[in-house]
Amino acid sequence: MAVRTLTLNPSIDVSSDTGKVEPTRKVRTCNERIDPGGGGINVARVLHRFGTSVEALYLAGGATGGSLDVLLERVGLARRCVPIADDTRTSLTIHEHSTGLEYRFVPEGPTITKAELEECCKAVAAAECDYFVASGSLPPGVPDDFYAIVSEPVRERGARFVLDTSGAELDAAIAVGGIHLVKASGEELEPAGAEDIVRSGRAELVAITLGRDGAELITPTGRFALPAVRTEVVSTVGAGDSFLAGMTYGLATGLEPIAAFRIAVAAGAAATLSPGTDLCYPDDVERLLAHVPDPEPLR
Repeated sequence: MAVRTLTLNPSIDVSSDTGKVEPTRKVRTCNERIDPGGGGINVARVLHRFGTSVEALYLAGGATGGSLDVLLERVGLARRCVPIADDTRTSLTIHEHSTGLEYRFVPEGPTITKAELEECCKAVAAAECDYFVASGSLPPGVPDDFYAIVSEPVRERGARFVLDTSGAELDAAIAVGGIHLVKASGEELEPAGAEDIVRSGRAELVAITLGRDGAELITPTGRFALPAVRTEVVSTVGAGDSFLAGMTYGLATGLEPIAAFRIAVAAGAAATLSPGTDLCYPDDVERLLAHVPDPEPLR
């Protein structure tokens, strides 16, 4: 099964550790790492580690766009870049040792022009795949209904459309429907609303991550819950993207949604074992999967 991912607002993700974050003074850091990031790119990175045939489609440009491509080359990810004029954003995560807290600084991203969006639409329409994952926030200049717009050519080519976003862009895509899997957090979508989405046929599956409270999966046959897998958390960055990658991997390899859901929960937990902006690894997922029970039906 071939998977393509779409990232409209990718980033160069920089992460560091420090003893204490203080105003005014220089904050000395250590353990720096730099990763290619953004929702769809993160999903593609995890799928690549699992040996899935995956290609990342993304918008990038300016002074930092070339650096993002170098980072993607470094991890060996197949990719297609739609060039833009503005600079690709750089995000920063700081882990404070004195408190154990993480601080995340996330710019809104570059402004995308109408011509650049048109080129993106052409690239999406030409994508040959079985699963198409659109994930992440929309940068300035992109209309709220963009995911709804690009879902149509994806579905016309026979691919299953997977979506992970929030706010107005999530609402617009759900209104159009035809989605195979919606992934959202409990802050973005309540389980009751998710049940209505599945019942109405606007999405076949909805997966909701609930942090320490685990996750829920809503299917046409019922609503299921899994507890969170307890780990020694190093960083929570990328846990949601790893969850979505695990779910997509399971579905793309022919597993039933319940079985894919178990992999997703294990992948989300495995991501917390990795430092900074790193993601989950297959060995950790396989090990933690043994601690994931069969989902409990809530109805």
